[in-house]
Amino acid sequence: MVRPRRAAERFGSVLRPAIAVLALAAAACHGNPGPPLRPAPRSVTETDRAFLDTLEEKTFRYFWDLGRRDNGLVPDRFPTPSFSSIAAVGFALSGYAIGAERAYVTREEARERVLGTLRFFAHVPSGKVGTGAAGDHGFFYHFLDMETGARYGTVELSTIDTALFLAGALSCARYFDRPVAPEKEIRDLAEELYRRADWAWAQARPPAVSMGWTPEKGFLAYDWQGYNEGMLVYVLALGSPTHAIDAAAWPRYTSTYFWSRFEGEEYVAFASLFGYQFSHAWIDFRGPRDPYMRAKGIDYFENSRRATYAQRRYAIDNPGRWKGYDERAWGLSACDGPADVALDVDGRRRRFFTYAARGVSAREIRDDGTITPSAAAGSLPFAPEIAIPALEAMFERYGPNVLSRYGFLDAFNPSFPAGHPLHHGRMEPGLGWFDTDYLGIDEGVILAMIENWRSGFLWSLMRRDPHVIRGMRRAGFAGGWLDAAPP
Repeated sequence: MVRPRRAAERFGSVLRPAIAVLALAAAACHGNPGPPLRPAPRSVTETDRAFLDTLEEKTFRYFWDLGRRDNGLVPDRFPTPSFSSIAAVGFALSGYAIGAERAYVTREEARERVLGTLRFFAHVPSGKVGTGAAGDHGFFYHFLDMETGARYGTVELSTIDTALFLAGALSCARYFDRPVAPEKEIRDLAEELYRRADWAWAQARPPAVSMGWTPEKGFLAYDWQGYNEGMLVYVLALGSPTHAIDAAAWPRYTSTYFWSRFEGEEYVAFASLFGYQFSHAWIDFRGPRDPYMRAKGIDYFENSRRATYAQRRYAIDNPGRWKGYDERAWGLSACDGPADVALDVDGRRRRFFTYAARGVSAREIRDDGTITPSAAAGSLPFAPEIAIPALEAMFERYGPNVLSRYGFLDAFNPSFPAGHPLHHGRMEPGLGWFDTDYLGIDEGVILAMIENWRSGFLWSLMRRDPHVIRGMRRAGFAGGWLDAAPP
């Protein structure tokens, strides 16, 4: 059994001190000129579209095939035996709506799966530990037992993973909008689950929101601050009709941003690309701007686009001289890795990791030569002209080693040398290390962002959600589609 990834592991770029930061960052910022920072736009070919259509349906099948019919729980990873991830369940809920819209399954089939999931979570035990509780105060534990839904081990009650689950539920409430009893029940259950979340209780140090809580030790020592996927937490917390937090929380959050220049781009720094993707999987940040971004003259969509380009440029410069990095092979984010070990490789001491929040920025570099396809796929709406070639190059170079039954396997590392014990995954002679697992949350962001690039589907649903609208307005967002949204 793979050990649980707690908040301090999952969000390493937030919680850990930087390692090998400033010197390497300076090298990355002043690399060789190389290819242009922004390549010329390219036309999307029929081959591109066919590739992405196949990838999207394969990725959808992860949730459809592996999600349990009786309780809606989705494994954190596969095929390694695994607990369920509450965040993966949130991506699955939105994924079922995508599947119906794309006719991968019928609307009735998707509706039945969503309804079963929401019914289970509406009635699963909550509260006192030791009673099979899945959560408390309207929040859910990060990982749950696949059969019972009870807390797995001693993992934390997670505000971000609950937010991802609730975003999935709310997207289904907007999609299943017909005047029939099953769809009305979906809307009612999603609303009920959202209203239960006591965001004010989660403010251990107001006005910030805590990352989580355990019954053994109380609130974690860390709050959501600095730019990251915590944007979703604050928007949902500000929009709550029952347990809303004070509007002062958003300016407090943005006051901890770090605006910087890295690899020729100016943007708010966060190392791992998932921080620029997860909130954007549901919320359309094209157009609306908060006071912070109005002062910078861009929106958060452009901010994510710049971060994506900076990562590609870093791979081109390749200051760590990792194998396989170039303009078509890039993407550092939270993902699996080969082993926690330091090795001498090609005359250099190299530090490798298993699961870690890999990434690069002016503030932190955590890079061990491991690339995750979810980094490029999750950036598809921001920069399709570089994301599509990256995904196609990974498949062209490594074939079924990286893309198989459920789309992209989680990660690969061409630099890891043979002959050393692996935490998981396998070695392919002459090519390096390849993961043998799919990860639910990474599958989720791939599925969501392919569809958002193709049709804006999830964005269009959430632009109609009154809670998201209220949360963004209370955060000070204005402009774009938000100005035309209902009051």
